[in-house]
Amino acid sequence: MSYTQLENTFRRIGHLDHAVAMLEWDEAVMMPAAAGADRADAVATIYGIRHQQYTQPQMPQWFEAATAEAQAGELTSHQKANLREMHRVWQRIAALPQDLVEASKKAESASEQAWRSLRAQNDWASFRPKLEAVVALKKQVAAALGQALNLSPYDALIDGFEPGMRCAQIDGLFADLGAFLPGFTETVLAKQKAEPVIAPEGPFAAEAQRRLGLRLMQAVGFDMNHGRLDTSHHPFCGGVPSDVRITTRYDENDFTTALMGVLHEAGHGKYEQGLPHEWAAQPAGAARGMAMHESQSLLQEMQISRSFAFLRFATPLMQGAFNEVASQQPQAFTAENLHRLSTRVRRGFIRVDADEVTYPAHVILRYEIERKLFENQITVADIPELWNTRMQDLLGLSTKDNYKDGCMQDVHWPAGLFGYFPSYTLGALTAAQLFAAARRALPNLTDEISQGQFGNLNNWLGEHVWSQASLATGDEILRAATGKSLSTDDFKQHLQRRYLGQERD
Repeated sequence: MSYTQLENTFRRIGHLDHAVAMLEWDEAVMMPAAAGADRADAVATIYGIRHQQYTQPQMPQWFEAATAEAQAGELTSHQKANLREMHRVWQRIAALPQDLVEASKKAESASEQAWRSLRAQNDWASFRPKLEAVVALKKQVAAALGQALNLSPYDALIDGFEPGMRCAQIDGLFADLGAFLPGFTETVLAKQKAEPVIAPEGPFAAEAQRRLGLRLMQAVGFDMNHGRLDTSHHPFCGGVPSDVRITTRYDENDFTTALMGVLHEAGHGKYEQGLPHEWAAQPAGAARGMAMHESQSLLQEMQISRSFAFLRFATPLMQGAFNEVASQQPQAFTAENLHRLSTRVRRGFIRVDADEVTYPAHVILRYEIERKLFENQITVADIPELWNTRMQDLLGLSTKDNYKDGCMQDVHWPAGLFGYFPSYTLGALTAAQLFAAARRALPNLTDEISQGQFGNLNNWLGEHVWSQASLATGDEILRAATGKSLSTDDFKQHLQRRYLGQERD
């Protein structure tokens, strides 16, 4: 069968992806700095081999014949879904010449490696040429994809991270948030002025933080037999479903940042570990876009781990992890205080440290800049000034000459991940919608969370999200789980309940 030929080809590609995932994890976590150039060449070569698999001359004929097999009833419903996903992925890959793929990967590797040192030095001038090289090549990629898929270049990039999503839909959702959040933020900030909070004072040893992170990520359901926790410049979840690699970074003056980072990435990891093993290395077995992926990390971090119910369970573990300092600061180490601390709203520079109320502003800023960049309204040289202007508009903060906390703070652009950022806020909306549905389905969920019991919730997510992988579209998964397509309603209700209502009830 031609379908079988395609499945075998995509399995080989999946194995190449497995190898690249481990090389990229190693590069971020433990590769010696001087090994960067050779590593970039090795990864680019693997991507070239991968591209050759995608662009075999038989592929068009195999897809045509496999489509006929599907129409003749020779494929199961899951095989049909896999065929759909294989064709979607192949269309994107086939649109790109191999030399452009390899050149892009080399430029992205060089840019990311430079970013790691230059960000710390606040050196935009040295970093800018690296980013310009990435953007120039990514514009070629976007143009080729747009032509092949009949999309605008930026829509074509977004589609790579969130299949079927377009700027027109994002604009509507972001406009609704943009109308709601400024006034809401002011109301919350005014309310919280009258709510005292005590920040625990360290030092909090990194190793103690690591042990606490391991304890809690296992408690919420992350399988350490198929994963691990390490340290990197930028927290991420990588690897493959059978070998999920989570990283975080530690601040010995503040244990909460790393802990919430671990739980956030554990949400990603649980999703990967819950994908159907029988479809491993096949497109239908992959996560359903980055918005769904981000929904799982944000559901774990924001909906669950920052809730009062979760902190009733986790506070004794925190007290035990930092026994000496906790015993000296008993009022700081209460569930009530840690809940106020974990839901404190602040205007800040750093996206990954932002609270869930101000976070969308960080995403909207990046979305606007990316879109202007790929619609040729600005150049890379214009980014710092525009960033500073929009940060002042959206959050009242200036980043003039502060590149490390401004436009150099994220790894995404150095790594060529343009079109990714909208997924974060789309994921927050999805997380709120899914958690609202889970609460309706599981009436005792709040009590279970407060007791450290996550089995029923994980089973619900496994049934409605994780096991679905890409066997259905994102909208189909969301409508089946929640009864409606993506909207801002549940997210706004969640914020109102947590920050202006009584989440403890």
